[in-house]
Amino acid sequence: MPDLLFELFSEEIPARMQRQASEDLKRLVTNALVEAGVTYEGAQAYATPRRLALHVVGLPARQPDTREERKGPRVGSPDGAIQGFLKSAGLTSLDQAKIESDPKKGEFYVAVIEKPGRPVLDLLAEILPATIRAFPWPKSMRWGAASTSSASLRWVRPLRAIVATFGAETEEPETVPFAVDGIAAGNITYGHRFMAPDSIRVKRFEDYVAKLEAAKVVLDPARRKEIIRQDARNLAFAQGLEVVEDEGLLDEVAGLVEWPVVLMGRFEEAFLDVPGEVIRATIRANQKCFVLRGPDGRLASRFLLVSNIEAKDGGATIIAGNERVIRARLSDAKFFWETDKKVWREDTGFARLERFRNVTFHEKLGSQWDRIERIRALAKELCAVTKADPEKVDLAARICKLDLQTEVVGEFPEVQGLMGRIYAGLAGLDPSVAAACEEHYKPVGPGDSVPKDPVSVTVALADKLDTLVGFWAIDEKPTGSKDPYALRRAALGVIRLLVENGVDFHLYESLCLPLARLAYQRRDHSDLFKMLAAEVGVPQSLKVGLLLPEAGEVVILDLVEFIFDRLKVLLRDQQLRHDALDAVRLSGEDWDNPNRLTIMSKTLGRFLETEDGKSLLAGFKRAANILRAEEKKDGEGAFEAAADPALCREPSEKALLEALSKAGEAAGIALDKADFEAAMRAMAALRGPVDAFFEAVLVNAEDPAIRRNRLALLATLRRVTRQVADFSRIAG
Repeated sequence: MPDLLFELFSEEIPARMQRQASEDLKRLVTNALVEAGVTYEGAQAYATPRRLALHVVGLPARQPDTREERKGPRVGSPDGAIQGFLKSAGLTSLDQAKIESDPKKGEFYVAVIEKPGRPVLDLLAEILPATIRAFPWPKSMRWGAASTSSASLRWVRPLRAIVATFGAETEEPETVPFAVDGIAAGNITYGHRFMAPDSIRVKRFEDYVAKLEAAKVVLDPARRKEIIRQDARNLAFAQGLEVVEDEGLLDEVAGLVEWPVVLMGRFEEAFLDVPGEVIRATIRANQKCFVLRGPDGRLASRFLLVSNIEAKDGGATIIAGNERVIRARLSDAKFFWETDKKVWREDTGFARLERFRNVTFHEKLGSQWDRIERIRALAKELCAVTKADPEKVDLAARICKLDLQTEVVGEFPEVQGLMGRIYAGLAGLDPSVAAACEEHYKPVGPGDSVPKDPVSVTVALADKLDTLVGFWAIDEKPTGSKDPYALRRAALGVIRLLVENGVDFHLYESLCLPLARLAYQRRDHSDLFKMLAAEVGVPQSLKVGLLLPEAGEVVILDLVEFIFDRLKVLLRDQQLRHDALDAVRLSGEDWDNPNRLTIMSKTLGRFLETEDGKSLLAGFKRAANILRAEEKKDGEGAFEAAADPALCREPSEKALLEALSKAGEAAGIALDKADFEAAMRAMAALRGPVDAFFEAVLVNAEDPAIRRNRLALLATLRRVTRQVADFSRIAG
């Protein structure tokens, strides 16, 4: 079967765009093929700094024929309807349609539309140029004389050549006939920019890859990564060293080179007095180089760089150039580090706190000083649930942003937090306080670690909750894919801090306090803040159980729902039932407690995978459907009265009534103890009685009293199960 080789060769493709661009190329082409009814066996896309390539295997030579029967109007319909049908079906007269009969609707016209399949080569001649013109680059440009026309092609950098060949392995492939902005598709590509810049004639994917390799281009980014990884490890091992692994940097560097060559450089050992994290940050950020460590785990005065060329001098000139730049950057880092050390050891670092009064956090939310004061107040309140030492928490909250005022972080912002811990250590502060200076930013993303020390957990929660409340109060919420203040990340951080540390925390009540405090602090800056401040009074009146006016309540309730939307996403990513979260949220007082609800939803999810759970869910839904239908006749809540034991005539009725009483009591006791497994076991005990009831009893009995009593039994089932979960929220 024929294969497609498609390459787009340009001046440059930035490393940060390559992965998404290759995925987009594959998606656009294969989706268009599928929409045209063309199947294929497999597709793989590739990217280098100068090309995107796609290989689609197992394509047919022709698009399949199609046959469609289109139903038309009834025989004898008005002429306008007949003409409209003929036009839409592509027929010239009714003689080309057939007549079919329907017992209910009578005779009607049917058009049989048969379309012969087209050659896939012709389809590709339409699909490929359309893909190029519609390509979703985040940033693109026009170039040359054609750039004066808004209709000319936009591409990430100037597009220089297009390869598009199609054919079976046993045949000479054909070139897909199309052109875009004067660039005709062909079978010519180019090798390495410096080492093999001449043109290369290719046929199909296998010889394309081989010829590129001969021309010093490794097409597959995964293979380039592996070459860099192994060569780096081998070079390090030869010197008795080890590479400090950095997968993100490896991805980036593999996107910067077509022919990776790993080289080793060095810097003066005197620079090793600078904290290793700062050395790594400057070498990584400025030169895209890897650092090395010795057998003792300390950084070595060596680094690894990845060149895109096999230099005639073995890379000596390239190494020397990188060493000069790194030496200059490390000299700056050492100067800043020595300056900061002197300030902190003389105990004058805390004096820099006053600078935050003149640093704006956000024009509507005040200065960094204002924010730090809010975080301190909230963090002290949170100690009641995190069990952290209030004095340590207050000190950590006070200084957690202080490293932003240091020389090192001013020059290397990527080490903020980390330097906060180091400076706190220089000042002789408690290790928990120092750790919180670094860890209060965590978790930064879904793969980041979560702090475990109670002081760190408390300050991290306060920091993220203040961020969320503040931006919700000024209506700066995420919209679509835009989230400039990383509020989704902050919400996910709150959830992980609570859940992974087992902290029971009611969001609604706890978020009211920081909103009220923010309103009082900023009472002259917005109508909402003025109104809320007038209601809550001075800060001393802020207390647990504070009731906000309606406008403030709307803000908090909306924020709580946003946080729980993030929890649903987290559960879904963990392959857990997110509908179980909805079910347990509606079952009790823990509707705003992420930790409790996560445990409950996971427990419910496991229960629903058992035979008891599946059967009880089916029984509940049957009961709910019957109640819904009967309540439409008798009124909402018509059957909420307790069932009368005297009217339970059948053994299965009596058994269900007794089982419901026992299960309700057992579930209540279990929930009071937060023993969710026991609550589910209580629900599991209902499976047999519910199944037996529906097998033996006709709910809508002729006797009105018996009917009402049996419906009351079903309402009791609904009420008892809702202690644990609202099963109506469960899909299936």
